[in-house]
Amino acid sequence: MCEWEGNGMLERLEVVEGDITTLNVDAIVNAANEHLAGGSGVDGAIHRAAGPDLLKECRALGGCSIGEAKVTKGYDLLAKNVIHTVGPIWHGGLRKEEKLLASAYSSSLEKAVEVGAKTVAFPAISTGVYHFPPDTAASIAVKTTVKFLENNPSIEKVVFCCFSPQSAEYHRHELQVLDIPHEEDDQDPMDLLR
Repeated sequence: MCEWEGNGMLERLEVVEGDITTLNVDAIVNAANEHLAGGSGVDGAIHRAAGPDLLKECRALGGCSIGEAKVTKGYDLLAKNVIHTVGPIWHGGLRKEEKLLASAYSSSLEKAVEVGAKTVAFPAISTGVYHFPPDTAASIAVKTTVKFLENNPSIEKVVFCCFSPQSAEYHRHELQVLDIPHEEDDQDPMDLLR
């Protein structure tokens, strides 16, 4: 049996439209700025919903580099933890933005494993005020997540929580076009993500 079939990969991934602050998951990912100071978009929404103690804890973390992640408590959120990651600002793809965005997703998933989160929700990182093309960002999000989950069975569910219908459609499309190999295929499933 192919490992993709045996681990129920597609059952571990979900796309929803809505407000990430209302999701009942172990950890939500915040598309933060480098200062972890709150801001606009999903970052501001998470800070408002979590309450003022979130900002106090963030200040003690000393910021976060692009493509990396740090963890705080969830405070007034349903989620036990907030994983703060900094995605890249889009500069036409000339500054390794795609690699940095993939790193933001994988670093966040690593932090989720570290804190024992079994369910994690992501926003569409960098697609708001950072202007990353949403179709490319969705592709990177899904492929990076699938690659990570292949080697990390402790995460049972990843939710891509999209604010707009178009973003949700890009993520759903990426899940549909995943070419999950069958038992008789000789191809290594990880080749699909390289």
